[in-house]
Amino acid sequence: MDDSAKSALERLLGIMRRLRDPQAGCPWDLEQTFETIAPHTLEEAHEVVDAISRGEPGAIRDELGDLLFQVVFHAQIAQERGWFGFDEVAESIGTKLVRRHPHVFGEPVTGLSVADQTRAWDDLKAVEREAAGQSGALAGVAMSLPALTRATKLGRRAGRVGFDWPDIDGVRAKVDEERRELEEAIEGGESIERRAEELGDLLFATANWSRHLGIDPEAALRAANRKFEQRFAIMEALVRERGLVLEELSLEAWEALWAEAKAR
Repeated sequence: MDDSAKSALERLLGIMRRLRDPQAGCPWDLEQTFETIAPHTLEEAHEVVDAISRGEPGAIRDELGDLLFQVVFHAQIAQERGWFGFDEVAESIGTKLVRRHPHVFGEPVTGLSVADQTRAWDDLKAVEREAAGQSGALAGVAMSLPALTRATKLGRRAGRVGFDWPDIDGVRAKVDEERRELEEAIEGGESIERRAEELGDLLFATANWSRHLGIDPEAALRAANRKFEQRFAIMEALVRERGLVLEELSLEAWEALWAEAKAR
């Protein structure tokens, strides 16, 4: 770390200590705990991803700063409790990265593909989970992950021990099966809980279909959301230009506007 980076980090750590100072700190910051800060941490991580998707360097820099502040905040709370500090956090991840990259920091390995590295990485993580007492192929998949991402990770973990479809046709058939079961629950007047269960099965199968297609379902859905927002904004602009009222449009008018927005 060069002197400027070290100085900037020390300044940030100093600001965090001042914010949490019992006598001269900020009342809001002083009230925070791991539990109250955790939602903000998730939000900042999502905002980093959003800035990256927009390809805005300044926004990426600022959002990464916000995320780094979350790490500093959690480390400060831990230090106050006598658990660990920011230095230990940095040391821990540094040690872990060296351990998980023996082909870089150990004996040099030539001809290693990305797929080979991914398998080795997963094997090392499995050993670490076992050492931490997390037994089972699905252990350690965070509950707080977005549901589609978690479904994909669960499917991948299960697949590593052989519980998976042999080819993409099998998982596609499973998607069709779950769709039929949802339709049957709807047509049969099943309870909302039963329909929710069947919809969940369909979404889980779809996440695994995405995995077999090599597509991140969370990223695909984010892209679809952005596309919908953009097209809807175009429709709203067209409605304003033509002096119309959104709530008074017919279904046919909406369909015509949607087609026009897609064309643009």
